[in-house]
Amino acid sequence: MSEPKKLDLRSMDIMGEQKGKLRRLFPEIFTEDKIDFEKLKFTLGEAIEAGKEHYGMTWPGKADCFKIIQNSSIGTLKPCRKESVNFDTTENLFIEGDNLEVLKLLQKSYYGKIKMIYIDPPYNTGNDFIYPDDYKENLTTYLQYTGQVDAEGKRFSTNTDTEGRFHSKWMNMMYPRLFLAKNLLRDDGVIFISIGQTEISNLLSLCNEIFGEENKIGIITRLMKKGGSKGRYFSPNTEYILVYCRSIEQVKDFRLPLEQSFIDKIYTQIEKNGPNKGERFREMGLYQAGLDIRSNQRYWIKCPDGTYVIPPGRAIPQKISEGEQVKPEKGDGVWRWTYKRYKQELQLNNIVFKKTDTSSLRDEKGNQSKRNIYTKIWLKDRLEEGRVPVDYIDKFENRLSSRELKELDIPFDFAKPKGLIKNLVEIIDFQTDDIVLDFFAGSSTTAHAVIDLNKENCGNRKFIMIQLPELCDENSEAFKAGFKNISDIGKERIRRVIKNIEKEKDGTLFKDKELNLGFKVFKLDKSNFKIWDAEKASTDKQALEKQLELHIDHIDPKASREDILFEILLKAGFELTTKIEKIELAGKTVYKIEDGGMLVCLEKELTKEVIKAMAERNPSRVICLDRGFANNDQLRTNAVQIMKSKGVDDFRTV
Repeated sequence: MSEPKKLDLRSMDIMGEQKGKLRRLFPEIFTEDKIDFEKLKFTLGEAIEAGKEHYGMTWPGKADCFKIIQNSSIGTLKPCRKESVNFDTTENLFIEGDNLEVLKLLQKSYYGKIKMIYIDPPYNTGNDFIYPDDYKENLTTYLQYTGQVDAEGKRFSTNTDTEGRFHSKWMNMMYPRLFLAKNLLRDDGVIFISIGQTEISNLLSLCNEIFGEENKIGIITRLMKKGGSKGRYFSPNTEYILVYCRSIEQVKDFRLPLEQSFIDKIYTQIEKNGPNKGERFREMGLYQAGLDIRSNQRYWIKCPDGTYVIPPGRAIPQKISEGEQVKPEKGDGVWRWTYKRYKQELQLNNIVFKKTDTSSLRDEKGNQSKRNIYTKIWLKDRLEEGRVPVDYIDKFENRLSSRELKELDIPFDFAKPKGLIKNLVEIIDFQTDDIVLDFFAGSSTTAHAVIDLNKENCGNRKFIMIQLPELCDENSEAFKAGFKNISDIGKERIRRVIKNIEKEKDGTLFKDKELNLGFKVFKLDKSNFKIWDAEKASTDKQALEKQLELHIDHIDPKASREDILFEILLKAGFELTTKIEKIELAGKTVYKIEDGGMLVCLEKELTKEVIKAMAERNPSRVICLDRGFANNDQLRTNAVQIMKSKGVDDFRTV
């Protein structure tokens, strides 16, 4: 009997994906789906490192990190409309849950789609992060911690500096999260990680291993504050931002826009004639000390008064003639351009000859020239090019974030200023439809920054925030203000930012602009389906009977249609913001996904008519509930045949 395929309700098989990459590169090393390492050695030859000793990093628990990565999540993300803003139209996400589990669940839907990741993880200063005690029980641990299932106390712990494995526990927390985060980055994607001094060396080692040392872009030093009296030997005023990418060959050069103060100070001249009349420019010497020596950039230039000039140096061309060149010796000066480029710029009226008593140039007699040569640098060209950012940021001190939150009437410490995140977004050529992810979202500074940037240029940048509902201290100002946990603070901050912009739109220039104002809230929870556990079923007869009993009706009776629909989307590899349209076919409700690319029917009683109606729309995939066939094996078999006859090869049930 022909049966529809089953939808895989587990998160992406990470190790299977890794094996797939290896198979595409070296198919010859596989034997019956197993890797033959001897063949791999022969294939790679001398690239294989032999011997017991080799360069690398290890620590207690590293092996378990790979078990964590391999262990699929069987959870889901349930929509929460009442906590969302503009749920049906927004493309922004706020996900409440343990970021490790959530990152696993996002693998199928967002693999290779994220342009930028920014995270501000715990700095491990002594008592500042919580982690699951047992890698095998991540979802269960999370549900216990949040009080969604009964447990003998909370299974999350803090990491104190009195722990015997203080650094190891932090690294065990970070490694799998960074590994999964890398999978979500686009080929040109970039990750920024804020960190303090305690773990910077360990974080560098982790990132070098996960992203590859060749994909390290740099380390930014950031000024947190000025002055202070904390600290024994130094008052800490700086921290760091590590910058890595998925593939260094795919990442564009970083640039920032020119600041107005810089423009006003440097670009002070106005062109009076020619095609560039009215344009602002600055002058720069065609010769400057310290230019890299190039063999074809030392030559004679003829000035309007008939004299010839050349940069200082010992090598002199044999003939005194316009463009006559010589190979420079060590220490010789050269022009910025080749002679061909110089002639082109001269034709464009971009060369300026000036009389001077301080010229560095030499004339044909070897004396100091009475002329200097300049090039015009046009402001319009520099505006397009931007400026290279420096690896020291001193503009966005922490005190600014306190002011930003105070303006929103939200009491919260330790947030990053939104200007910092905006600055990072700007330097990577972040386009208006790109996605930024922050899986240590805290008070949602990143979301605030993205919304602000969209407001400034009517963009459609999107964000995904992930935050554990870590409880607020009962003595904290946040708790007294009504915030039970950190994720509540993050969600409320986004709501208030949106509300303020909506007020501005009522009577200002934002009135007619379409802004991406809103966010969908999802919460990590156990699957809406009771998933077959082969390991438990194989232990004994009683366990097998229990598993069979669970699967008589394997859908959680508390699950809503929307809960089930979004789990199917997630597990089928669709983004959580995918367009969904509710339609009626043959008297049954059907959900049209991505303009009909996939059809989902959650009816408990399916008919031949609705099966045929869905097939005739020629979707790429159709998914129905198992219970929809209600022990009607004939209808199930007919459904498979109907789908195949209409060219629908991907027909699944759940």
